[in-house]
Amino acid sequence: MVKAIRFHETGEPEVLQYEELPLAAPGEKEVAVRIDAIGLNRAEAGFRRGKYVEQPKLPARIGYEAAGEVLAIGSAVEGLAVGDSVSVLPAFSMNSYGVYAEQAIVPASAILKRPDGMTALDGASLWMPYLTAWGALYDITGIGEGDAVIINAASSSVGLAAISLCNRVGATAIAVTRGSDKREALLQHGADAVVVSKEEDIAESVKSITDGKGARLAFDPVAGDGVLKLAEALGPQGQIIIYGNLSGNAHNTPFPYGQGMAKGLSVRAYLVFELIRDQVRRERAIAGILEGYADGSIRPVTDKVFDFNEMVEAHRYLEGSTQFGKVMVKVG
Repeated sequence: MVKAIRFHETGEPEVLQYEELPLAAPGEKEVAVRIDAIGLNRAEAGFRRGKYVEQPKLPARIGYEAAGEVLAIGSAVEGLAVGDSVSVLPAFSMNSYGVYAEQAIVPASAILKRPDGMTALDGASLWMPYLTAWGALYDITGIGEGDAVIINAASSSVGLAAISLCNRVGATAIAVTRGSDKREALLQHGADAVVVSKEEDIAESVKSITDGKGARLAFDPVAGDGVLKLAEALGPQGQIIIYGNLSGNAHNTPFPYGQGMAKGLSVRAYLVFELIRDQVRRERAIAGILEGYADGSIRPVTDKVFDFNEMVEAHRYLEGSTQFGKVMVKVG
């Protein structure tokens, strides 16, 4: 038996329940992993609430991102061995697998060996943020030196990853945050400029920062009516990439018709699974992220670490939107 977390109804963090469950042997293309650390993601909070891209099949497991040690491998698994230190990538449906547990079965396709020196906390916090940002900034848009990028909700783990990726290619990272309390931390992390949305007009600020040219890309996890202001801040042939629903109003996101027609703008929806399911794009991104981790230009930022028995509190904190970086859970 192993302690794992499931929920039997959707709702607030309190629906998460600790249960003693049998751990079956891994299937032929699966791996059993002892979980040492778990990275929390907004996607999991949405899944718990029944407001994600897929509805949970109750009782539901939960959890995308973790790191630990291989305990057993399926008969068709190659390249892995018992005892390997690994990361679990968000490469599956939570209706099939979940890593909120002391031990978990996951598909071998979601397993990545951790390089020497990468801790479990780093291995559980690196991949969702950096794969998400990599796919949008590098793979889809191809940002480069001199390009201005608006990074909305910039103090999130994905936002901080986007700032680092801008720094690596000489793009201008314009961090957008709601309050001024995170301004200095964002600048220290590498943002070239910070716009406080409660105090400043985003479009006017971006135009001032870019000498009137506007930004090439707005990387946005908020959606809703805010895309209209982002569109004003873009330059000709600019692009808005929406990858989340922090507004809770994504289904009513308007297309910025006037700005779009005047400047040839495009609006694109994006989830990290698009990149993960494409083997060529995935391998290119993983190689680049590991290269950046090795040279120090890529580092996950941990805001707070909870114990496994504090998962309800961790989810409350995650949804409080006060963190700077990743919310983590240590197991064992």
